[in-house]
Amino acid sequence: MPQANVQFSDDEDEFRLVTRLTTNKREIRQALELRYRVFAEDMGASVQGADLGIDQDRFDEYCMHLIVKDEISDRVVGYSRILTNELATRAGGYYSATEFDLSNVLKPGKTYMEIGRTCIDLNFRCGAAIGHVWRFLTDYMEEHQIDYLMGCCSIPITDGFGRINAVMDYLSEKHFTPDDQRAIPKIAIPSIKNDIEGKRFVPSLLKAYLRMGVLICGDAYHDRDFGVADALILLKREDLNHRYIERLLRE
Repeated sequence: MPQANVQFSDDEDEFRLVTRLTTNKREIRQALELRYRVFAEDMGASVQGADLGIDQDRFDEYCMHLIVKDEISDRVVGYSRILTNELATRAGGYYSATEFDLSNVLKPGKTYMEIGRTCIDLNFRCGAAIGHVWRFLTDYMEEHQIDYLMGCCSIPITDGFGRINAVMDYLSEKHFTPDDQRAIPKIAIPSIKNDIEGKRFVPSLLKAYLRMGVLICGDAYHDRDFGVADALILLKREDLNHRYIERLLRE
């Protein structure tokens, strides 16, 4: 499995974070348990492996596992998994392709890196933790000259579909990809007219993504197992906002 020769740490009195790829079975198990706590316990999602206290699906066998680890407590406190062109071919496709028709997104001759299951431990949800994840991802993109980063970013469905419609309407004004880079959701969110101010309900993680240079590939997918709407994000390497990522690390 590919490894990146990049490592970042953040020394504090109470924790010391290090970010790296891992193939260690114990660390991967901790990451799967973190995913279970965040997605199943906190969000109420129906996940595979719930009877074992983990979140695991068929893509985990093929992906690279990126962890943020607190070396003082010896715990995995942040996570994202990565599929590159090569790994996605071995896995039978990208995870995003289970939710979207990617025909207009995946361009011939371009390289892609898909991230997924990104999550942070409740006690580490500060700017620095997600900054560590993105600093690693962006450096990996630069080192391997990957053209695009993509993945699914979840938006909670809390009141039927009014708020999610409002959020997507807001995003469509400035943050959608060009028409020739749109994905088609396999299960669309029902369209509901409303007077809600969508900007107020954009999740904080998605706000951070937008500041990093991410665009949204059109309409969202209704993920019934997780009880959320998934927006497909796309980030061109040249559009990365490195200054914002450095700012997160300083927080």
